[in-house]
Amino acid sequence: MSVRDRALLALERRSWAGPGAKERAIREELGISPVRYYQLLNALIDDERALREDPVTVNRLRRVRDAKRGRR
Repeated sequence: MSVRDRALLALERRSWAGPGAKERAIREELGISPVRYYQLLNALIDDERALREDPVTVNRLRRVRDAKRGRR
């Protein structure tokens, strides 16, 4: 996994104090837009290397994504 991939997972593991805090951190720490962040993150959670690296976070994100798909 790349340094960027690990940074995405690390940011996703954190909890956020209020609205906008996560989006601000994405821009400041990763230097990308929140839209791009979620595109990269969505692809990353399908990567088996990410699952091996951080199974708790990846499985949580997969469950959230699957639940959203189920509501559509």
